[in-house]
Parts: sequence; structure tokens; C-alpha cells
Amino acid sequence: MSNQITGALFKQMILHGAAAITAQKQAINDLNVFPVPDGDTGTNMSMTIAAAVTELHKTTPATVEQAASITASALLRGARGNSGVILSLLFRGISKALKGCETANAAVFAAAMQEGVSAAYKAVMKPAEGTVLTVSRLASKAAATTAAAETDIEKVLEAALSEGYDALAQTTDMNPVLKKAGVVDAGGKGYLLILEGMLAELRGEPMPELAEDNQTQDKADFAALTDEEITFTFDTVFIVRKANPDVDLEPLRKYLNSIGDSLVIGEDDEAFKVHVHTDIPGNALNEGQKYGILELAKIENMRTQYEDMAAGRKAQSVDDLEMTAENAAPPAREAETGHVVAAPEKKFGFLAVCAGEGLAAVFRDLGADGVVSGGQTMNPSTASILEGVDKIPAETVFVLPNNSNIIMAAQQCDALTEKNVIVIPTKTVPQGITAMMNVDFDAETAEAITAAMTDSIPTVTTAQITYAARNSDFDGFDIKEGDYLALEEGKLFGTDSSLDTLLEKLATDALERGASFISLYYGEDVTEEDAQKAAAFFESTCPDAETVILAGGQPVYYYIISME
Repeated sequence: MSNQITGALFKQMILHGAAAITAQKQAINDLNVFPVPDGDTGTNMSMTIAAAVTELHKTTPATVEQAASITASALLRGARGNSGVILSLLFRGISKALKGCETANAAVFAAAMQEGVSAAYKAVMKPAEGTVLTVSRLASKAAATTAAAETDIEKVLEAALSEGYDALAQTTDMNPVLKKAGVVDAGGKGYLLILEGMLAELRGEPMPELAEDNQTQDKADFAALTDEEITFTFDTVFIVRKANPDVDLEPLRKYLNSIGDSLVIGEDDEAFKVHVHTDIPGNALNEGQKYGILELAKIENMRTQYEDMAAGRKAQSVDDLEMTAENAAPPAREAETGHVVAAPEKKFGFLAVCAGEGLAAVFRDLGADGVVSGGQTMNPSTASILEGVDKIPAETVFVLPNNSNIIMAAQQCDALTEKNVIVIPTKTVPQGITAMMNVDFDAETAEAITAAMTDSIPTVTTAQITYAARNSDFDGFDIKEGDYLALEEGKLFGTDSSLDTLLEKLATDALERGASFISLYYGEDVTEEDAQKAAAFFESTCPDAETVILAGGQPVYYYIISME
């Protein structure tokens, strides 16, 4: 029986929860909607919580508040993939609820679980049911109900797990993609495994033994694109130093949503940053100042900027208000995480995420200032992306995630750095390359660059060829383990035991699409001779198109094919 969670016990509960999900990460990875090594929920969640394990091992937290704070901070910076980001938000809410607590009883801990769910739902712009959000919400509700009549924290977690697994079973019917594949939500399963580990620690059970294994495979992910249309006139950005670190920003969020759109609020314990498009920026600033001290603001008229650019004139921006004399650049400083933050020497910089030296070289040749290694099955953490951002000597850094499962992790960086971070929602490497090719390096405003890069994304079609990790029947395809699989725009295009057959079908598709420029990036397991043979299919089928091959060096995919 456990009636109180101390700092030391919370630490051990997290360590046990991390061991539990790490031991089962392959089982979570196998809950995939495609039989492809195309996602890695188990790997992402286990590596995210492993960041907290590393930090907790360095200290002996005296209170549950301290233990929860260390956990939440490490999870935020170590978050990998959408599932890792949501996991970090769940524990950030728990940390906020446990502020000022030396220990936590059943009622306090159950309330903290609910606060974690609230934080996750607030941060996800378009919450989807049938995901880890559903599972965590219903589990925490059961925990709170039980805690109202029960002081034993073990009983509270038991109730949460019972309801959580019932909810997990229902995710198959809640989400059409999961229903089609006949699986439950991988993120929800991962969350429950962590709770199981935390309960096992309370019961005094031994941690599971961990064996080294390969990082793999699949998960369903979600990411939303922002609307770039000019519905409201003023692009308004401001930073407020919090008067109270525990301030609830939800009323501010609701107000700003009522007067504008494209709202993003990033925060840490000390400050928050707001971006909103609105017709009444003064009202937005006044409302923001109710929560602390206004430190910085930028307001630009997007309509006049558009009119200027359409007429061939230089668009006005707040940069025109700066002094003409250049101030000496301040020296680089050390970030809290220990890496160097480069002083700004220019207005704009670019960071790309990709796997493979060949692809990295392409991005550098196109003007990227930095490249973070990562992609399918190896999503970089928020901390890794943040370090890449801070190394670039620019005021504004554009980040190209080039994978839908990396977008959310990249979006966390803006609140963690003094630099302005703009995430271009590229979901594939070809989209990222096309976006870089459309950058006007002489552009005066970040908005102009953002628009050009974002508008270019739909002009490219991405195909990828990989292999099936298991037998499956999906979307009418009878898939055999080891078969070659072709994906197009993230959807299953075809499957065959012959790689040549798939290449021929994709070449025909390129012809039907009227592609005029075709690029084949071949992976680390493909020889140049085989790549030349693959290119020949496209050259013969699409004689009017320009076809090129490049050594991408990427893992997982034999070919990444760009059709424009």
C-alpha cells in the first residue's frame, strides 16, 4: 500500500516506467498501419523518457515537485516524434500540478494526471480521438474518480490502467485508419506501459531486464498544416515575461482565437511567446500584458506587404525601423543545455533534417546552413533540432523537418531559444529540397520566404520504395513479408516481389502526372549500377522529362523519387 509519493519514489517510478516501455518498444513499433518500417512510436517514446532517466540519475530529488520538474524538462528537450512530444506534454502538466508539493497523495497525483491530459489537449491544435489523448484522458478520469474514495495510490493506478486498456481496445473503432489495419493505437499502448511500470515500482516488483535490440518500425502519425491565407491584416508576435510561472494561459488563448487566427503560443516557466494574425493587434498586446511584462513585440501589415511585393516593390517590415548603423555582433553564448548559441550575423538561416550523406550534401548545396541527421525510424529529438538551430548564426532559422513525424518536435524549439524559429511543414525529403530551391535569399521578410517555400510543397510528388516487415492485407493489397513496397504521398501505391515491376509502375505514373523533372535518390543498400537501371525505366517511359540520379545514402528506403 502506498499513500504518498516522495521525490525519491517518483524518480524510481519514472525509471521503472522507462524500463517497461523500453522492454516492449518493438511490440509498440509493430502496431503499425502499414507493414513498413515507416514509423517508430515505441522507439520514440522510449528514447524520450530515456532523456528523463539520464537527468534523474544525476540527482537525488528532495521533493516530488523537484522530481517531476526534472522529468518534464528532460522530456521536453528529449522529445522525439509526435508521440514523444505528446508524452512530454503529459508530464509537463503533471509537473505544473505538483509545484509546491513535497509529497503527493492519491488525490493530488490523480489531479496531476488530469492536468497532464489538459496540457496535451491544449497543445495539439486538432486533437484526434482514438489516440493516446483518448487513452490518457479516460485513464486519468478513472484515477480521479477512484482517488475520491481511495487513499492507496496503487489502487488509483490500477483503476487508471483498467479504464485505459478498455479505452485502448476502443481506439481501433474510433480511428478509421486503425480500424482498417485492425490494430490499437501505438501511442496509447506506450503510455499505458509507462503507467504499468510506475505501478510495478509501487508494488516493489523488479524492473524488466533490457536487451539491446534494433530500432524499427511503424506508427500512425498526425500533423496539421497552417493556413497561409491573409484572413486578418496584422501579423503580431510578442513575448511576455510571466508575472506568475503558474499562470493559466487558456483564457488568453481563447481570447486571441476570438480575434484572429494562425495562433501559436509557446511557453516555459518564465515566459511565453505569442504569434497571431489579427485586425486589432493593440488589443492582443493589452490582453497579453495582463499575464506579465511585455518584453518584445512585432506587428506587420500583411496586406500592404503583399501589395508591395505584387507591385514589385520592397515590402515594408519592422526591420525598416532599425538603426542604419550596424551594431557589433555579440559573442556567442552558452545555452542552458550546454551547446553554443551562435550570435546572429544574418537575418535568415536554414536547417534541414535528413538521413544520408548524399541527401545532406544536396541540402547544403542548396543553401542550408546546417543538417540534423534523422528521418524514418530515427527521429531526432527536440534537443537535437534545437542545437542545430542555435548553431546557425541567424536571427530567424527556417527548419525543414522533411518527415511528418518530426514536425511537432521541431515546433517545440521556438519556445526554447531566443532565435525566431519557423517550421516549414515538409513531410518528405523531396518536399524539403523543392522548398529550398524556391528560397529567395535576397528576400527582405521571413513572411516572403515562408510563403515561397510553403507554396512550393504541393508542386512535388514523392514516391518511396522500401520493403514489407510482415505479412498483411491492407487496402486490397495482399502483402507478403519481404515484398517490395511503393508508397506515393504517404499512401500505399503498390507491392511486388520484383523491384523492377514497381519502378516501371511508378515511371508510368510519372508519365500520367506529366512530370517534367524526375530525381531518384538511391539508398545505402543500392549500387550505382542498379540506380542507373532504375533511372532507365523513367527515361524510356518519360522521354520528355529530365531524369537524374543521386546517391542519397539514406537507410530504410531503396529509392526516394521526386516527380515535379
